[in-house]
Amino acid sequence: MDLAKQDDVIEAEGIVEECLPNAMFRVCLTEGPFPKNHEILARVGGKLKKYSIRVITGDEVTVEISPYDLKKGRIVYRNSGPKGSKKPSTTPPSVSPQP
Repeated sequence: MDLAKQDDVIEAEGIVEECLPNAMFRVCLTEGPFPKNHEILARVGGKLKKYSIRVITGDEVTVEISPYDLKKGRIVYRNSGPKGSKKPSTTPPSVSPQP
C-alpha cells in the first residue's frame, strides 16, 4: 500500500473567517490556484498543534489542501502580517522628567 506523499498537496494563503468546534476553522482563500473567496474547512496541523499556537478569526494563514478533496485542508503556518503593522501598545507614552 502506497501512502500519499507530502508533495501531493496544494499550498494556498487565506484568512480565518470563523472558528468552529473541534479545532476546525473556515478559511477564505486569498492567494493560490483557486478562485477568489474559495472557502475551505481547515484544521490545525504540524508544529502549530505541537506548540499550541493559537489561531483566531482574522488571522492570515497558509494552508495545505489535498488534491483529492478541495474543500478540506490543514493550517500549517500563521502569518504574522506585513512588517510595521504591529498593534499599538496600550501602555501610555513615557513621560520625561522636567528639569
